Amino acid sequence: MTTNLKTKPPYWFWAVSVIALLWNLMGVAAYLGDAFMTAEDLAQLSPDMQSLYESRPAWVTGAYAIAVWSGTLGCIALLLRKKWAITLLILSLIGVLAQNVYQFFMSDTFEVLGTEAVYLPIVIILVTIMLVLFARTSANKNWIV
Repeated sequence: MTTNLKTKPPYWFWAVSVIALLWNLMGVAAYLGDAFMTAEDLAQLSPDMQSLYESRPAWVTGAYAIAVWSGTLGCIALLLRKKWAITLLILSLIGVLAQNVYQFFMSDTFEVLGTEAVYLPIVIILVTIMLVLFARTSANKNWIV
């Protein structure tokens, strides 16, 4: 029988985990604002933005939901020191990548928003990758079990 003993994580583990949770909660807020956009809100957007919003396939919205909700739950799992944080954060990464494949290669997002709009998606991808690596490192050090 194998037992995994928890090792007390350093203080910065908690800081990173809380900041990661706050980051993902911002993603949840953005998702909810997007998912519950009213017709009045949509009418206030430019015609090009309205077209982008209305032409987005349901699977992209689903990937967005998976990315933010699994990322948030993964960060909560980190704070609870649970190893299943890794699975949730990998699922979040898959959602982020799926969503951005559409944005980068299958839509007119950057023609409408300009090339500077590429920076936030890249940051999101990098942060999500770093969270997966952070969770794996935490598991390897027995900070999460």
